[in-house]
Amino acid sequence: MSLNIVLIEPEIPNNTGNIGRLALASGSKLHLVKPFGFEIDDKRLKRAGLDYWQHLEVIYYDNIDDFFSKNKDSKMVFLSSHGTKSHWDITFEKDMFLVFGKESVGLPKPLLEKCSSQLFKIPLYSESIRSLNLANAVGIIVYEGLRQIK
Repeated sequence: MSLNIVLIEPEIPNNTGNIGRLALASGSKLHLVKPFGFEIDDKRLKRAGLDYWQHLEVIYYDNIDDFFSKNKDSKMVFLSSHGTKSHWDITFEKDMFLVFGKESVGLPKPLLEKCSSQLFKIPLYSESIRSLNLANAVGIIVYEGLRQIK
């Protein structure tokens, strides 16, 4: 029941570590697209990932073009606070790529425009916040995907 979690240019090591732990727990693969806002051996990344990081399947990409070149025929959905469709509308499939942007600005604007038909958001029920923490958002999406695929 594998899903693919994709982090485009992650900036916060603790989030990436927590998402790595989630990937392992959910049987998902983690795809990390450079540049990162931290060193991959950052103590905060390892602390958040605990001793699980060594068991995790992580695929690294030099940049966003490298990622899309190597995965061009894959089914993908993109998650962003700029999405107009709810994540409840995603029809999840095994091996689907779930693409998330960096913590500070999300997905690049050209990508948002190019992939608008595959762009989804997690509904927020308060106007006092603009987005969820990345690790929380990934958890919501991954487990909804697993629920549907099951």
